[in-house]
Order: sequence, then C-alpha cells, then structure tokens
Amino acid sequence: MFRWWLGLILACLSTAAVAEVLHVGFGTHKPPYVYEGEPRGLEYELVERAARNAGFQVTAYYAPMERLHLMLRRGEIDAIATTHERSGVEAFYSDVYIHYHNVAVALARRGYRIERIADLGNYAVSAFQRARLLLGPEFERMAMNNPRYREEALQINRNRLLYSGRIDVIVGDKRIIRYFNREVGDQVDVTQPLAWFEIFPPTPYRVGFRLDEQRLRFNQGLRRLHESGEYRRIEQRYLMD
Repeated sequence: MFRWWLGLILACLSTAAVAEVLHVGFGTHKPPYVYEGEPRGLEYELVERAARNAGFQVTAYYAPMERLHLMLRRGEIDAIATTHERSGVEAFYSDVYIHYHNVAVALARRGYRIERIADLGNYAVSAFQRARLLLGPEFERMAMNNPRYREEALQINRNRLLYSGRIDVIVGDKRIIRYFNREVGDQVDVTQPLAWFEIFPPTPYRVGFRLDEQRLRFNQGLRRLHESGEYRRIEQRYLMD
C-alpha cells in the first residue's frame, strides 16, 4: 500500500512538473486571429503551440490592449501577445511570431486620395488600441497631431463607424476588417464599395514576457513549431477565414 501511495504521489508531481502554467493576454475578439473565450484562432494557436513546445500550459486572458499592458506591468499576467518593442511597456520580447497586414479603408464614394500615412491627418480616423505606438513613428506623429484620431477597444466598432459614415477612415488588419463585415451586416450596409489604401508595411508582432527565461523558452518552442512544419499547417487552416 505504501508503494502504491508513493507511486501515485510521484505521478502527480511528475504531471505537475510537465507543464508550467503561462498566463497570456490576447486582447478582445478579432477573428480570424483570436476568438474571444474560445481556444482557437490563427494567433491563439501559434502562441499556444509554441508555448506548449516549450513546456508551458497557456491560460488565456481576454481584455482591451490598454488593460492587458497595465496587467503585465502589475505582474497580473505573464505575457501579452500582439505587441512589440514600441508598445511603451517594459518587457522581454520574443522573436516575431506573426505579421499583420494593416491598411487604411474608406467608403469608395467619398473619393479620398490617401497615398502615404501622413495623408491620414486630413481625416477622422479610427484605429485599434495602441495603434499609435505599434504602427511606427510616422503614424504616431499623425495620431498625435490629428484631433479627429481615435482608437477602439472593440475592433468591430470600426466597421460600424465606417459603414454608418460616422468616421472617414479606419485602420486595421485587412482580414479582421473583412471578417467583421459578417457580424455587422444586420446593423449597417456592408454592400457599400470600399477603397483600400495599402500604405503600411507588414507589422511584425512579438510576445512580451515579464521574465527573460520565459521568453527564451518560448523562442525555442517557436523554432520547433517552424521546423516541424506545424506553423505552416496552422496558417493554412485559417487562410479562408
């Protein structure tokens, strides 16, 4: 009996040691990258699988990005996704794990000419939270000098603002904007033609960690994800979303 109990205790200890819990903030609902409250999405899966390769078990937290950055500073979470060194938050940043493809979008009937980021200063602009920090110095200057610039905690609100004519231009990832058309179609007229302005280079994102040791382990897990081909397989599953 003693041996049986000893074996059970050792087994429990072994299981507990296998996967260290990693508390990761993912932001609010932004399909196909993150489905709030669900263990799926291109970004969620890439982070979760890389962390699993490194011996972590991910516990996800969903909140607006401003709140998540505050939680990271306070030590209430271990890491935050969809960020990088310009976020304004002191952290240990991982290797790049994903690129977003941000664009500026307006109703085509308005006939706007937007050829560079500075041109956005002429319009009322709605972007995602912390875009002013994450989209580069030129965009930050525009945002600081444009009294009609705003950021949305819920990215779906940008689609509502655009199609209702309450904002001139929205800025965000092309796939997110297109996906949210499915969810606002009963609220605004999403059949209105759009003008897409490709004025941003791809935005590389990293995971910001409180501890350097966690960052180093995650990087190793991310390399394994690429080397095994699983990274590409996850990407392929979300190409049509």
